[in-house]
Amino acid sequence: MLTLIIAIAIAYCIGSISFSILYAKMSGGSDPRTSGSKNAGTTNMLRTAGKSAALVVLIGDLAKGAIAVLIGKFMGLIGFNLGLVALAAVVGHIFPVFFGFKGGKGVATAIGALFGLSLILFLVAVIIFIVVALLTRFASLASLAAIAVATVASLFIASAYFIPLLIILAVIVFKHLPNIQRLKSGTENKIRL
Repeated sequence: MLTLIIAIAIAYCIGSISFSILYAKMSGGSDPRTSGSKNAGTTNMLRTAGKSAALVVLIGDLAKGAIAVLIGKFMGLIGFNLGLVALAAVVGHIFPVFFGFKGGKGVATAIGALFGLSLILFLVAVIIFIVVALLTRFASLASLAAIAVATVASLFIASAYFIPLLIILAVIVFKHLPNIQRLKSGTENKIRL
């Protein structure tokens, strides 16, 4: 139990490292939480700071999810408990202790965590994201679809992860409620590559 608590704490702290905020500070740009969609994530960085900034943020956010879970594995955690470590990393990204508990929406960190949990689930999420993004040009819809399909797929591939992934999905859906409203009303912004 102590190992699990320590791993969750480590994962939350790793998740709390906001690459979009750090990149903005180091490059002299504005805090992403004050411009664009006011979200500390990849899509907002793409819109407000360009492709290179978005790529740095994407890689950083994917990596922190994967690293958090791999540390949990190194500590001997498996199954449901490892899923909780993934959840902690995503919660850290959304509510970062280092940045006033105001972070991103958790998608890239969740997909990175999937890499640590199961390569198959990771690939499912990535493929679904790419396909939906290319077909619709909506990052929000692609994000929700990727995490939802990976969560359902976990029932057949690694069922021990299903409940933690379901919670991750619920949190991500909650963070995307404004996007869902804009999708319904036809006012959601599309990705411009």
